[in-house]
Amino acid sequence: MKSRTVLLVLAALVLLGGSLGYVVHARQRDGGPQLVAADDSFTLDQPGLYYRDNATGRVARSPGGEPGGPSCARFYAANDRALCLRALPGTPARTQAVVYDRRFTELRSVIVPGIPNRARVSPSGQVLSWTTFAVGDSYAADRFSTRTSILDLRTGYLIKSVEEIPLTIGGTRYHAADVNYWGVNFAADDNRFYATVSTAGRTHLVEGDLKAWSARTLRENVECPSLSPDGTRIAFKKKVSADPAAPWRLHVLDLADLHEHPLAETRSVDDQAAWLDDTTLAYALPARAGKATDVWATPADGTGTPRLLLPGASSPVAVPPPPA
Repeated sequence: MKSRTVLLVLAALVLLGGSLGYVVHARQRDGGPQLVAADDSFTLDQPGLYYRDNATGRVARSPGGEPGGPSCARFYAANDRALCLRALPGTPARTQAVVYDRRFTELRSVIVPGIPNRARVSPSGQVLSWTTFAVGDSYAADRFSTRTSILDLRTGYLIKSVEEIPLTIGGTRYHAADVNYWGVNFAADDNRFYATVSTAGRTHLVEGDLKAWSARTLRENVECPSLSPDGTRIAFKKKVSADPAAPWRLHVLDLADLHEHPLAETRSVDDQAAWLDDTTLAYALPARAGKATDVWATPADGTGTPRLLLPGASSPVAVPPPPA
């Protein structure tokens, strides 16, 4: 069964254009998750760079010393809410999405099928989204697809699958069995969101409207979009090569005119980059010396040189001081 699972994961990567990364690595390396709660003293009240420590699987803070947060496969936080994705043991694969307050008191837990992949929280902390790799969709037996959910904490309403949203491509309503969404992130109004949609072998940047329950494509070849704090630009990974070992390069897109530019990072990044501020992006890259990933940073304007931020880390997110 284990060998079959590995083969299915590899098939998924062909279907989705990659994303083997550390999703599969973490599941095989650890032999199952080690679920650990946060220490009482670990909160979001201290500003800094929060991240997943690869050695322990727990959330840590820099500066801050030893990891003290909960164990997560993916982590993100904004305002007074944090989202942790955990891979649950057993077959088929399942993910537990846990919502925390600033003191890492559990507020809600949702279990969904699939392997943890992406996690995001809106700037207000009130709307959250996660993506998993899933198995068993009827349109593609024995192949993976993505499953993306949105949780609105204001109402408690859970959208189990964003695939249900009416989609417009090129001004025309679009229906297809192979539509997959991933990498949702939110604007400051808690209504507009951006995501990747794939269908017919192509990826698109989607702009969605939760209230109107609609989504439309803006342009092709955009994966894992990340909206800048000022809401004017999107960082994304663009497929620039047919080489499966290095298919992507990070770019930034100006939403006003859809003009894009590549970043100074020339290595292939299989991650949803995080804005540390309006000028700097952080992302995970495969590491040497047996560590799963390191976190790097590069300027968002395409200048400069990438720099190592955190060795042995992933899921970076900048947390500001709590509001006065």
